[in-house]
Amino acid sequence: MSIAQSNKFGFTINRSRLIDYDSSDRKVREFITLKEPSFRLCFACGGCTATCTAGQHTSFNLRRMNTYIRRGEIEPLREEVKRCMLCGKCLLVCPRGVNTRNVVAAAADAIGKLERNEL
Repeated sequence: MSIAQSNKFGFTINRSRLIDYDSSDRKVREFITLKEPSFRLCFACGGCTATCTAGQHTSFNLRRMNTYIRRGEIEPLREEVKRCMLCGKCLLVCPRGVNTRNVVAAAADAIGKLERNEL
């Protein structure tokens, strides 16, 4: 059996759904982690999203934003950051003590720097 045959376990990967972490842009994630080191502690439990005021009135989802940051998906992150009201309720419920407000602010700052080619 060849290598190509052995890697086909009855399914294929749809290229449009493929996330290539090796080729993703890590600059934004590194910038956010540098400004807010507690971001590394997040394990995406969803507590922040459950308590989010903006999420109750818009399509904002802090957990989804976290995923965009980690994947290096800049365009959807840009839209997500605009929806946050920075109220800080998410800070109060985070079991790991992640300063989610600073993460959102750092993400907005990183996107601005990216647009100005400063990052």
